[in-house]
Amino acid sequence: MTFSLSVSDDVRALAPGFTHVAIEAYGLVNGPSTAASSALLDDAARRLAVRLDGRAPHEDPHMAAWREVYTAFGSKPSRTRNSAEALARRALADGGLPRINLLVDLYNAVSVARLIPVGGEDIDRVEGGMRLVRAAGDEEFVTVAGGEEVVEHPDAGEVVWCDERGVTCRRWNWRQGPRTRLTEETVSGIFLLESLAPMPVPEVEAAAAELAELLEKFSPGARIEVRAPESAS
Repeated sequence: MTFSLSVSDDVRALAPGFTHVAIEAYGLVNGPSTAASSALLDDAARRLAVRLDGRAPHEDPHMAAWREVYTAFGSKPSRTRNSAEALARRALADGGLPRINLLVDLYNAVSVARLIPVGGEDIDRVEGGMRLVRAAGDEEFVTVAGGEEVVEHPDAGEVVWCDERGVTCRRWNWRQGPRTRLTEETVSGIFLLESLAPMPVPEVEAAAAELAELLEKFSPGARIEVRAPESAS
């Protein structure tokens, strides 16, 4: 259980208040969304409403910090929102949160309830470790548009997660590629919880503990390791 994750010095310089906590998990059980995972998403939306207390998601200090960082690397945060803000907006809308699959529902619930970007990757689909870097602009990001596979390239200077094959997530935590996402066949995953100052590190740790507990509950017998927080400063 030593999946390799690294953050480049360029990213650390861009966002000195960045912290991430990783959860490495093996022996997971995934499948379609269930009544239980759906209930978690509904509860997360209620927790979010209490947390915001009438404010819009982007008015939360943590979401405001993410908007500042997105602007700093050249993205327009009102058009390409971080994953937590995008989910929060959906949670508060009439349609509510999407139901994807069991594992995705679990980390989406934690992300929404705590307003923290959370992502999950299938370790068996990642080539080598994962690195958070500022893109040169020639890296490949394979996605799907109009039902067909297409190759995009990040903007030069854009913050991306990548492995040895290419970009796995564009604009830090905006859009995940389909190659490494969690599917109903996934049995091993790496889950990333990402925060910026002013969110206290213990709050990120509490979110990771909540997600780890959910993973253990829905995948009894899974081997789960919550790593210590890694900060940019």
